[in-house]
Amino acid sequence: MTASPTVTKQRESQVLHKPYPNYKVIVLNDDFNTFQHVAQCLMKYIPGMTSDRAWELTNQIHFEGQAIVWIGPQEQAELYHQQLKRAGLTMAPLEAA
Repeated sequence: MTASPTVTKQRESQVLHKPYPNYKVIVLNDDFNTFQHVAQCLMKYIPGMTSDRAWELTNQIHFEGQAIVWIGPQEQAELYHQQLKRAGLTMAPLEAA
């Protein structure tokens, strides 16, 4: 009896690189923070935030009820969320973008 050769398929190993999800930092409208305070907080805690952009977002927060003020990696999003919340802004929970 002769043994026939066994053919084994080689599995190709594939490494999938999935990027980490980004997170949205969302400020909500409230009845106690002033426009000035919200705009100042955005400029203070969100990197690269210009005065003009901070005021645009502040108006969006007021008139639409909320605004996404930053999107990016989770660790940074958590930091900005915490800083804005500590400054007294009303924050939505972080959510994946």
